[in-house]
Amino acid sequence: MLIALADRKAKAVRLHAGLRETPHRALVLGPVLAQVWRPSPATVLALAGVMKDCTVPQARSSVPAMRPTSVGQTACITCATGPDITEWHRIGSALGSAELPPKKRPDAVDALVALTAARHGSAVVFTSDPADLDTYLKALDAQDVHVVQI
Repeated sequence: MLIALADRKAKAVRLHAGLRETPHRALVLGPVLAQVWRPSPATVLALAGVMKDCTVPQARSSVPAMRPTSVGQTACITCATGPDITEWHRIGSALGSAELPPKKRPDAVDALVALTAARHGSAVVFTSDPADLDTYLKALDAQDVHVVQI
C-alpha cells in the first residue's frame, strides 16, 4: 500500500482518503515503513504526506492510533502493547509452517503484519501481494481479517 501511495496510484489514494474518516488511524508497522522508505526526494515527500494520517504503533514520535473524539482522547490497547513472547513464537511458527507460493521465502515482516491484523480483529490489510498475507493468516489461524489487493 505504501508503495502504491508513493507512486500515487489512484486506487490507493482513494482508499487512503477514506481511511481519514475512521476513528482508528491506518497502521504502518515500523518494519514496513523501513522496507519502503528510501532517501529519494520524491519518495520522502510522498510518504511524509501519507504518514501524517497514519500511526506507527509504539513509535514515540507517531500520532496516537485513535483520533480525538468530542468526549476526549481514546487509546487502542493493541497498538499501545507490542507482541509478547508467545506472539513472537507464533510468528516464528508461522514462518516455518506457512505454505508459501513457489519461489517465495519466509518474510518475518509479512508475518508480523498478519499477526497485528489478527490482534486487532476485523482488520483490513491493503497489499500488493495478498497471497503471502493470506498464507500467514492461515498459518496463524487468524479469523476476521480481510486482505484487499492494491
